[in-house]
Amino acid sequence: MSTEVLHQLGLRAVVPALPPLLKEARSEQLSYEAFLQRVLLVEVESRQARMVARRSRAAHLPLRKTFDDFDFSFQPGLSERLVRELAGLSFLQTASNVILLGPPGVGKTHLATAFAWSALEAGHTVLFSSLAALVDDLETAQRAGTLKTRLRTYTRPTLLVIDEIGYARLSARQAHVLFQLVNARYERGSTILTSNKTFAEWGALLGDDVLATAVLDRLVHHADVLSISGQSYRLKDRLAHCLQVKVPSQMSSTRISGAPGVKGSVAADTWYLRETIASVQACRYAMRLMRSCNAAAIRLT
Repeated sequence: MSTEVLHQLGLRAVVPALPPLLKEARSEQLSYEAFLQRVLLVEVESRQARMVARRSRAAHLPLRKTFDDFDFSFQPGLSERLVRELAGLSFLQTASNVILLGPPGVGKTHLATAFAWSALEAGHTVLFSSLAALVDDLETAQRAGTLKTRLRTYTRPTLLVIDEIGYARLSARQAHVLFQLVNARYERGSTILTSNKTFAEWGALLGDDVLATAVLDRLVHHADVLSISGQSYRLKDRLAHCLQVKVPSQMSSTRISGAPGVKGSVAADTWYLRETIASVQACRYAMRLMRSCNAAAIRLT
């Protein structure tokens, strides 16, 4: 069968799928109506997939994350019921916000990404950015005299995700352009934020307590705040391995050439012992760091 007509109609997905569709139609003795429905369904699904791919690239979304992939059992202090409720995206209809607070590694970005992908696949416009990239972009536009135009990039989407708030202090100019953005989106569009800072620390982050209060007032007015005070996903597997490390009582005398940081060849026992001790020390430091993060996170609850 010639596929010229399919090309003329723009049915690109049907062209390679047509032979197996015809085979199925013959073997199952499909009616014309059932066959046509299958053909059109192939094209519709393909177009939807291409559309989502284009829009995800335009939204600068990270790799896809889902709520089913999130280990709620590892973060028992987080309400799975509330997260699942928010996953229904009703907050987008009321231009409400979602704020995810907690120490590094607890899954804030995972959840923010899952919300973003759900919104995108539901047909909403989405934009994802780190705070650093966002304020740098707006600050550059302000210096060029194009801030008003550039702000539209961040005010148009139904959902804006601002990730990694708190890793660097903002300059006065950056803090003010952030306020302008938050003010422009207030009660007009939903924003999801992730931050490792408590609200009390935002004054230091923005370098201005009054400005921080104004920003938070608009963000929190219509918002669900999710505080995650559990342990880091990134460290849990590494720490579990480190806790099992033991220094062997006897070492091999085999010589290793080109060991990291060592000129020439050295005895394996000396090199291995030094690297093992360094690994254990690093793990102990990571454990102390985790305990400090968890202690600080108590203030979020």
